Amino acid sequence: MTHRDQAQEWLGAYGDAIGLTIEEASGDFVAARWEVGPHLLQPFGIVHGGVHCTVVESLGSVAGSLWLGDRGTVVGVTNSTDFYRAVREGSLLSIATPLHRGRSQQVWVIETHDDQDRLVSRGQLRMQNLSPKDRPPGVTAGQP
Repeated sequence: MTHRDQAQEWLGAYGDAIGLTIEEASGDFVAARWEVGPHLLQPFGIVHGGVHCTVVESLGSVAGSLWLGDRGTVVGVTNSTDFYRAVREGSLLSIATPLHRGRSQQVWVIETHDDQDRLVSRGQLRMQNLSPKDRPPGVTAGQP
């Protein structure tokens, strides 16, 4: 299974509900595209801020898990997302890149751009690296 396929599988039903499609994935970079639709809008007709936070958490977790591999698993500790441009329609591209990858923690930056390559949101996800012995029951190696 490729990293891209693994990342898409890890997104699961939650990623499907948002419509996240992994375009590229590795332990150094994850890119996903998603389409704005009525199911993602808040009452004023723009993408709900919680959806942006979800994309940050999802892509950061996938990227961090790919990087950590079989050395353990990751859990989100802090998700901070800023919103720069309201979006009502179109395709969005979100890209996760590492800011810090250490023994016990990782920090990833996830930026989302619109069809015109304008920055829409930027989030930062800090994760704790858990060793295999600290892994929750039923979670396999590398799984976010």
